[in-house]
Amino acid sequence: MPGGRLSQEDRRLIAAGLSHGLGYADIARQLNRPTSTVSREVTRNGGPGRYRAEVAQAATAVRSRRRAPRPKRVESPSAADEYGRSPELLSDFSTRIAELFALTGMPRMAAAVLARLYAADSGSLTAAELVARLRVSPATVSAAVGHLEERALIRRDRDPGTRRDRYVLDESAWYRATLENARANERLAAMARDGADALGSATPAGVRLLGMSDYLERVGLDMLRSAERWRDRLAP
Repeated sequence: MPGGRLSQEDRRLIAAGLSHGLGYADIARQLNRPTSTVSREVTRNGGPGRYRAEVAQAATAVRSRRRAPRPKRVESPSAADEYGRSPELLSDFSTRIAELFALTGMPRMAAAVLARLYAADSGSLTAAELVARLRVSPATVSAAVGHLEERALIRRDRDPGTRRDRYVLDESAWYRATLENARANERLAAMARDGADALGSATPAGVRLLGMSDYLERVGLDMLRSAERWRDRLAP
């Protein structure tokens, strides 16, 4: 049937067609199959010059066994942890704070990973733990933690005695983010002053730019002073 799995006889006909120099479209018409089915079958099993029906049949059987569905994992009943907190409580908190992280422009999955790390008492989780808690694929977790690592919000450690990576919160991340925001304000303030000089400080645009520069410069200094006051508390 078109769309069904190729049989061993189908594969013999494909091999015979290739040996007679037929194209994929001609072979597909003989089998009443889409041309793409024949093309994928041949490409997957060595190409036109190396295709063998028996080898292709055996390879398909191996792939089918690998794709056999795994038994579903039975979830253990939800239970409170040592502090009396239920999994539902931790999940609800993580969801709500992840939404706030996302509002800052952080990708939603990166926000979800960061939220789960903050909800963990250890401040760290393995990739497998993140996959289980967020119910997403390992590739999705990998992309999310990559985003957070690039921004130095987390770091990657190795579990002692294992080959597993563990993702750990950087406790000084908010301090460094505050410094970076203050520096960004300084750069904007300097640009606004340059703009006022170029456009004329007495013009409406120049006056507006000078006001912008003054505000950003003062706010940046306040941020730096506040961050410095908290630095010693954040030191490990």
